[in-house]
Order: sequence, then structure tokens, then C-alpha cells
Amino acid sequence: MPHSAPPLMEMITQLIATPSISSVNQTWDQSNLPIIELLDSWLSALGFSIEIQPIPDQKTDKANLIATLGQGSEGLILAGHTDTVPFDQGQWRQDPFQLTEREGKLYGLGTADMKAFLVLAIEAARSFNPSTLKHPLILLATADEESTTCGARSLVNAGRYLGRHALIGEPTGLRPIRQHKGVFIEGIQLRGHSGHSSNPALGNNALEGMHAVISELLAFRADLESRYHNPVFDVPSPTLNLGHIHGGDNPNRICAECELHFDLRPLPGMDIQELRQMLHSRVTQVAVSRGLTCKTMILAEGIPPFETPSTAAIIEATERLTGYPAGTAAFGTEGPFLNQLGMETVILGPGDIAQAHQPNEYLSLDRIKPTIDLLQRLIQQFCCH
Repeated sequence: MPHSAPPLMEMITQLIATPSISSVNQTWDQSNLPIIELLDSWLSALGFSIEIQPIPDQKTDKANLIATLGQGSEGLILAGHTDTVPFDQGQWRQDPFQLTEREGKLYGLGTADMKAFLVLAIEAARSFNPSTLKHPLILLATADEESTTCGARSLVNAGRYLGRHALIGEPTGLRPIRQHKGVFIEGIQLRGHSGHSSNPALGNNALEGMHAVISELLAFRADLESRYHNPVFDVPSPTLNLGHIHGGDNPNRICAECELHFDLRPLPGMDIQELRQMLHSRVTQVAVSRGLTCKTMILAEGIPPFETPSTAAIIEATERLTGYPAGTAAFGTEGPFLNQLGMETVILGPGDIAQAHQPNEYLSLDRIKPTIDLLQRLIQQFCCH
């Protein structure tokens, strides 16, 4: 098997030096194709067959990469996203796009979340000859996990079944995760009628109407908290957070328009579309009863809740190899999308979530060898046996 991909540290350096920010703000949003091209060149040199999947209907060029070593089905998928979040200008101690080693840590945007994992997966694959694989090893690199999740969604839309056993290398401190909450973000816009504040009868106050809508949302939240409970989560109930409100333009005018943004994080077993329908129905009834026009807006389509059975082979294997029981996470991942495609997915990676999305993001050097060893043992179990 050829070994002409660059050394590990050189690959991490190149990925960190290649910006691939994804954002719903087009000012920040960048293509991930330069990252895809680097991965393509390295994996091709190691004998992988490469498929690059362009993602349609994006304002910036985006693509997934599916790299396969070996033949057959039901192999192992090692998955990671190619994008990063934006960075805080001026708050980094070093250039976020220059890999910097200091005090046993690798600093750079994407070291923990999660470009470095893609390199560790490549490094783990180096020692395996395709002829020894009874089942394929697949490296999956996706676009825009940090913003629109269009990469994972395009796989679902295409019905791309890749195999049964999947590991996503999100930052978990090398502890397996088999459940996390979902999240979706909504907006409500109420329109009333302006008028002179000296006489309330001259208008219809949208801000007062939003007060009633908020009361309904809080009642809905209390209802969800009483009906749904999962003690394995640190916050065992669904949450609904009122995050942004704006209305009116002057104290002496009746407020004609008011807008509210909020998120809801459901537990596994709860359906986002059903929750949306209940929300829209309840707030619309409140608005109509007050003579207001109500517009509901989907601000983020959302990530479904995630759960892989405790009996899944990938869960049992990672529990045995790490010595930790599979737990839960408060953050969302692409896990539910892979599971929709028939995979059984574990979330497990070398970074720490406390470092993700932060200035001076880093990956500890002492996580590198244990991660490579773990991935090699998983490849041995799921691809060679």
C-alpha cells in the first residue's frame, strides 16, 4: 500500500492553514472545497477510491467527500466535518490559521472541533492494506455542520447508505456518546396597528400581544417539562429559551410590530415537526384572538435528537476500548442524520467541547496516540474480522 500522504503534523498544519468557515452570515461563509481537495490528494495516495459529492443550491461552493478503502458492505465509517465556526478577531494569542505547539497543546482554529480528527483517521488507516479488509473502511468528510448541516442533509436526501457502523469524531474527550438533544430555532412576528399612545383605542399593540404569546410559550414549555423527562441528561427535560425580542420604534407610539426569536431543544423520542406544529397552532390562536396578524418563521431547520441503542456493536466496542459507558451530550451533531441512513453511530473524538468555538482553541498532544490506537482497533474489529 502506498504511503505518500504527508506526515501527520504536516497534514494537521495544512488543514488548519486552510480557512473553511461556515456561517449563515454570508460575510463569513466560505467554501470547503480547498479542504476537500487536500483530503482527496492524501487519501488517493493511500489507495482510497474517492467520491466528491457537490451540494446543490448553496451560495458558496460546498461538497462532501466519501473515501473508501476495500470492498464490500457493512464496514466502518469514520466521519468528520470540514468546516469551522468564525473566530474572534483580536482575542487569539496566535494566528488561528497557523498551527502552534505550546505547552503540550496544538493551537489553531479547528484543532479540537474537528479538523485534526480527520487527520488522525487518515493516520490510523495508513497501516491497513486493502487486501486485508473484509469490509470497507470509509472516511466521510462533510460540509457545513456548524451552520446549515447541508452536507449531512444532502446524504439523507440522496439516500446514501454507507455502512452500518459509524463514528463521528466530535470533541468528547475520548468518551463515547450515544444520545444528545435536538435543537431548532423559530421566529414569531406579530403585526398590529400603530397610533398615538395617548389613546390605546387608536391602535393594536403588537408588543402587548407578544407578551401574551410569551406567556403561551412558557405554558407550552411547562407542559413539555411535565410530560418528558430523561434522567441521563444533565438537564433532563426539554428546554425552550427566549433569546431575542424587538418591537416598536418610539415610546409615544403604539407598537405596530414585534418579533421574537427562540430555540427549543427536544429529547430523544420527540419529533421536531410535531413540536413545530403545536407551537405554531398555539401562538397563532393567541395572536388571532387579539386581532393581530401572526407570521411564524423557521430560522434554523434544526438537528433532530440523537440516540443509538446501547446494544449497537459500535457502542459496545467503544465502551470496551475506552473503559467508559456511553453517555450524553448537550451539543448537536450529524449523528441523527447518519442514523436516518441506517447506520449505528457513536460520537467520540479527541478534543474537548470546552475548547470548541473558543479563542485559542487547542488539542492536547497526549490525545493523539490514544485516538490513533483506538481507531486502529476499531478498523481491525469492523473491517478485518
